[in-house]
Amino acid sequence: MRLSAYRAARRRSRTRGLVVASLSTLLCTQALAQEAATELNPINVEGQSDSPVGPDDGYIAKNTTTGSKTDTPLKEIPRSISVVTRKQLDDRQPGQLEDALSYLAGVTISPWGVDDRFDQCLIRGFDLCTSAIYRDGLPQKVIDFSGFKIEPYGLERIEVLKGPSSVLYGENEAGGMVNAVTKRPTDKPIYDGFLSYGSFNTVEAGLDIGGPIDDAGVWSYRLTGLVRNGALETDYSRNDRIFVAPALKWQPDAQTSLTILANYQWDRLTTNQFLPAQYGNLPRNFFTGSPDFDRFDANHGSIGYQFSHEFDDHWTVRQNLRYSQQETDYRQLYFGEWLGGPYIGTDEHTVQRTLFTVDETARLFNVDNQAEYKADFGVVENKLLFGLDYSRQSVDGRNGYGAGPPLDTQNPDYSIPVTPPSLIITDRVETIGQVGLYAQNQSKIADHWVLTIGGRQAWIDHTNFNRLDGAGSYDQKDHAFTGNIGIGYLFDNGLTPYASYAESFTTNIGPTQSGDALQPSLGKQYEVGLKYEPTFFPGFITASLFDLRKTNVPTAAANPVYQVQTGEVRHRGLEIEANADLASGLSMTAAYTYLDAEITSDAAAVMLRPEARSALASISRPRWRTSPVWTW
Repeated sequence: MRLSAYRAARRRSRTRGLVVASLSTLLCTQALAQEAATELNPINVEGQSDSPVGPDDGYIAKNTTTGSKTDTPLKEIPRSISVVTRKQLDDRQPGQLEDALSYLAGVTISPWGVDDRFDQCLIRGFDLCTSAIYRDGLPQKVIDFSGFKIEPYGLERIEVLKGPSSVLYGENEAGGMVNAVTKRPTDKPIYDGFLSYGSFNTVEAGLDIGGPIDDAGVWSYRLTGLVRNGALETDYSRNDRIFVAPALKWQPDAQTSLTILANYQWDRLTTNQFLPAQYGNLPRNFFTGSPDFDRFDANHGSIGYQFSHEFDDHWTVRQNLRYSQQETDYRQLYFGEWLGGPYIGTDEHTVQRTLFTVDETARLFNVDNQAEYKADFGVVENKLLFGLDYSRQSVDGRNGYGAGPPLDTQNPDYSIPVTPPSLIITDRVETIGQVGLYAQNQSKIADHWVLTIGGRQAWIDHTNFNRLDGAGSYDQKDHAFTGNIGIGYLFDNGLTPYASYAESFTTNIGPTQSGDALQPSLGKQYEVGLKYEPTFFPGFITASLFDLRKTNVPTAAANPVYQVQTGEVRHRGLEIEANADLASGLSMTAAYTYLDAEITSDAAAVMLRPEARSALASISRPRWRTSPVWTW
């Protein structure tokens, strides 16, 4: 007999019918009627395709802030950056953040299978979407089982910076980072909505409205909301969500702006269902848990602001701040032995199950202070950025573990009562605080040469208190310096060759054999590439070659209680990515990835370390991949 695992992509399946058309017509008619009642002076409405936060007119993004924290054209940043515009999101209708990244070069989504608890992916072979997800330039990372999942309908664009990013963003994995950009208030009225019915009887409705509040345009707003009631592939499953994101902007003059961004998300999901493939086949909709026990309930919200003020033609100050909190109630009855028992009974169709529970609250506070100085020195246009940021993340939670009732896969009885496990395996408070001081200089010389150089000094304090018995509690302090440098040349025909070097760091917890704390692991990347922005049609193409290494990786010492830091992994690859708006209503995106991953030091030991899972995963996958898509 054979029980098989399955996986399926979660994507929205929308059919916008007469209700949507009627809604759009009604709103537009009301807007026109209001405009007809008051005679206004003519105004010129300029496109916003050059805005570093969108909205973008099509598949092509011109500028970005993710790669430099300043408003900079993509072609002038000597790094590989991918941008998923709002138009691409509308065309693909991703159900979750990782689905929106599936057509990007160098990105592998759902590396461990579909997991609706978190947004997960590999970038350049490193597992980082649980540790390097950002929203509006501030970290929104997974803390234990609190994933702070991002609703794509509330985004204006998604940007992916590939390779080390610690100079601007602090502790991050070597593969890069993902920055989700929230929809913002607009200077002209917008009315959008949808009503859909899709797979697994899923009903979904969304609303996106915004515009100026007063005649002078000093105040503007945006309100985005989504409601979903549905299921997933398996019986007894849930896929419900309520999402609301209000935004308010105050801009008294052209030099000053304050944007308040908030969101609340209510998720009711069913946990993953899986069985080992070696035990036979089961229907795709087979449920392995307990309908009255299994659940993943998450409530999370955030509020923050983005402030900017230009003192003169030279100095600008900015402050970005956000507080986020998530409460998670996670219960799962999954296939597995308890205390070394057998996986499957002698009848070959009764499986053993294990109970696992999580009850936790996660909190995030982030603030990023920036000062930018712009000046011209002859043929040199210069932007100097100074920054001081602070991040504090904490989790307060309890995890339970125990034996669950068996399940007969040929005649499942879901009425068997399930009692939460009495064994609490963890009860802790964990806190990570980080302070970073960084600087970056961008120079554009004679309208052709671009040069970027930057550095950061970071200080990290990681504490963990075990409330059960105190064992394993720690207070570890680390510090790290990282730098980057890049150069490029802008040809008049749209070609921009570039070369860059960048560094990153990640902290490690635990002692060495001498009793000292483990030092941070370091990421180093050498990259050369070519960017092309055609002059005869809207398009953008990037090709890059990279050598990316992570060093100082902890591996097992002779005494397995301790670790030594001699591990190293190396990822080399080629990426090609293209986006184009070829004709009216016809757009294209294509991507090609070649990745060669190798564990270059202490291979046997590194396999046991979470830091190396991405390397092993990338080795086990095909070394090349293409991702073309056309829309019209």
